[in-house]
Amino acid sequence: MATYNKFNQFVEDVAHGVHNLGTDAISYALTNTLPVATNSVIANITEIAYTNLTDDGPGARAITVATSEGSDGSYELVLTDLTITAVGGAIAQFRYVVIFNNTPTSPLDPLISWFDYGSAVDVLTGETFKLDFGAQFLTLV
Repeated sequence: MATYNKFNQFVEDVAHGVHNLGTDAISYALTNTLPVATNSVIANITEIAYTNLTDDGPGARAITVATSEGSDGSYELVLTDLTITAVGGAIAQFRYVVIFNNTPTSPLDPLISWFDYGSAVDVLTGETFKLDFGAQFLTLV
């Protein structure tokens, strides 16, 4: 299982109303360069080339929000797991999956968190890789 890490700026962005996690477009980015907690927007991340990834193109790499709800003073965000496939060749090697909000324009594409898979991931032609976000992606209390 991958290790979850949050970006520091996400906490402040939530407090300042940057995110509406129930309606905004949540997306992922793949990188082989270690993100740092002080990164704040997707432009800070060195992404891989998405050649041969089935989920590529404008507006691609979207993640479906399964539930976004709160009760009794807490909030839970559940993301639907996603499977990516290499078509026509291997996907560039990656180790980290970065989650960001693709809706806000100021700041543009703010970061939420990243997963560290512990070592480089290879997805060869015809193979799939499951992005598993767990039972609940995020809980605020």
